Amino acid sequence: MQIARRFPTVLAAAAAALTLFGPGIAHADPGPLYNSAQDNFTDGDAAAGLADLRQLLAESPDDAQALALQAIWSDYTGDLITREAALTRLNGIDRELADSTRNTFHAIGAAVGTLPNPIPAIAGPSTGIAVLGYGLLPDGSMRPELVNRLQAAWLQAIASPMSPILVTGGNPQNGITEAAAMQGWLIGHGIAANRIVADHRAGSTVQNALFGADMLKRAGATSVIVVTSPNHVRRAVADFIVAGIPVVGATTSLEQLVSQLPPPARNSQRGIYLDATRTMLLPVKR
Repeated sequence: MQIARRFPTVLAAAAAALTLFGPGIAHADPGPLYNSAQDNFTDGDAAAGLADLRQLLAESPDDAQALALQAIWSDYTGDLITREAALTRLNGIDRELADSTRNTFHAIGAAVGTLPNPIPAIAGPSTGIAVLGYGLLPDGSMRPELVNRLQAAWLQAIASPMSPILVTGGNPQNGITEAAAMQGWLIGHGIAANRIVADHRAGSTVQNALFGADMLKRAGATSVIVVTSPNHVRRAVADFIVAGIPVVGATTSLEQLVSQLPPPARNSQRGIYLDATRTMLLPVKR
């Protein structure tokens, strides 16, 4: 009787497994292959990462996150056939993630096409200004590169006097976050304190975008001008677009400006692709 009572439960579990994996197919845990792919992408070996994903998807063809990664990194390697095949399959499994993946392609394209520009844009109150932090010295004082960013942000703030300003950066030194140091500098140079929102949590460009996009929207912004260094601006632009807020301009300091004007070659875009997948919150399945 005990076995009979348990039999419907066993049947239900078997039916659920067939629904998830398909009839007659044994599926291993996809986590190790997925993690290996992510590690390979981080280490710069896109071919090995894509090989991991091909093996994973042969065993678990409906893994939506693996399909999203396959589409993105196939785009990076120029394999448009695999990219579109992965997107088509993903669209039938998780349309929201498929749309997010397509938006990531748009973000990367916009980022690559961004020119570092030291000339402030004219913008209204619905366009925010996002100033990205840079590591402080051990005593909590600012490095020259962060001062360069703030000088560019000050010019942008003067050109757009109604725009809310986001300062974003955690990584405290001597009890001072990057955001606190930036906020103090801007107020000390005549920017009204009530224009500034400060994100003291972010420890990376990805977090600058994820936390900052939400804070800017709550401050009334529907788009953003990104202010950072020329060699950082393209990655930042991609991350803010993936995080869900349109980027309408990028103001940068004069440091390294000329060297960063040419669009990056494909192999130099890897950091943009990496950051974009992290901003999408594609997990590591450890």
